[in-house]
Amino acid sequence: MKRVQLSAAYMPLVDAAPLIVAEEMGFAAAEGLSLDLIPAPSWSSVRDMLAFGRVDAAHLLSSIPVAMALGLGGVATALSAVSVLSMNGEVVGVGKRLEDRLRASGYGFDFHDARAASKALGSVLDGKLTIGVPFPFSMHVELLRYWFNATGLSENAIEIRTVPPPLMADALTSGEIDAFCVGEPWGSTAVEAGVGALLLPGTAIWSFAPEKVLATRTDWADTEPHLLGRLMRAVWKSGRWLAQPESHTTASEILSRTRYLDLPSEVIDRALSGRLTISHKGEQRVVDRFVEFHHGAANFPWRSQAKWIASRIATRSGLDPLAAMETAADVFRTDLYRQALQSTGAEMPGASEKLEGAVKDPTAVASASGRLILLPDGFFDGQIFDPLKK
Repeated sequence: MKRVQLSAAYMPLVDAAPLIVAEEMGFAAAEGLSLDLIPAPSWSSVRDMLAFGRVDAAHLLSSIPVAMALGLGGVATALSAVSVLSMNGEVVGVGKRLEDRLRASGYGFDFHDARAASKALGSVLDGKLTIGVPFPFSMHVELLRYWFNATGLSENAIEIRTVPPPLMADALTSGEIDAFCVGEPWGSTAVEAGVGALLLPGTAIWSFAPEKVLATRTDWADTEPHLLGRLMRAVWKSGRWLAQPESHTTASEILSRTRYLDLPSEVIDRALSGRLTISHKGEQRVVDRFVEFHHGAANFPWRSQAKWIASRIATRSGLDPLAAMETAADVFRTDLYRQALQSTGAEMPGASEKLEGAVKDPTAVASASGRLILLPDGFFDGQIFDPLKK
């Protein structure tokens, strides 16, 4: 069967794996597709390549299509987040100077307690803290600001600076930033270079945060529903394969190739396995579901997640939060997800919104099959986001 070629942009990150594996392991071919995967140097490049028609789809930060729908960022093209590619997978880290101060203060880098990490960090600051993030509209920014606000670490003492993920270790080395929040493997790269230590995983702030989405232009989604469906099914099957522990070694070797991440496979495997080396001393920490590609309806684009993102961005940008939430809800396309994946056996929630942060333990919920178990999605401070609250 002759395959249709689709182009997709991505950033060289572990959570680009669903697209890369879809091509390399034959999931795309099984849907009659060939994926032309195009690496980009920055998230603005990924956004622009998609918005201006250079590619058909993209591995994209979950906040970007929401911000664009709110008229922010300077690019007006309507984008749709048709599925979630990954939950979490990011780390908060500090440079060597802060690491030394934290150790001198007695902090043990337990890697799980967001409150203790904030208290320790606040106790050693002697001026403004400059933190590198991959993009102004990103889950990294939202997690950091949520963490700061909930623990009293004054935002006035923080400067957030945009640094492309592969350059984060260099920015630490040059003194451009003091700390960072970035997707793996670029936090581990800073550790390997001896210029940083990992302070927290993103899961310690929000245990089930939508990190990356599969995004397309809305007009393309509307005019090419059959091609889109084939792409979504290929990527969903790829994510299901990635979620199996026995797949991690092969996935790490694929991602390590020069054309993708061009890093040692053992560094990449740390993120997939959740066994992270947090410092140049070789200290290790284990994080359950550090990055999730499938389980717990991880791929379902909950409208409530889009609303949470919009409420945060709107408040910071002087927009009406309620209006922003309603606009954003239409960006996460539960309708397209249900249509495309109904034939795959994918677990379909009975609702398209939920209380974010309310699931404390694995919980059975209403679904088409009756077998859907949602995984814990709590915020570290116990707050719950109600997408219907006015």
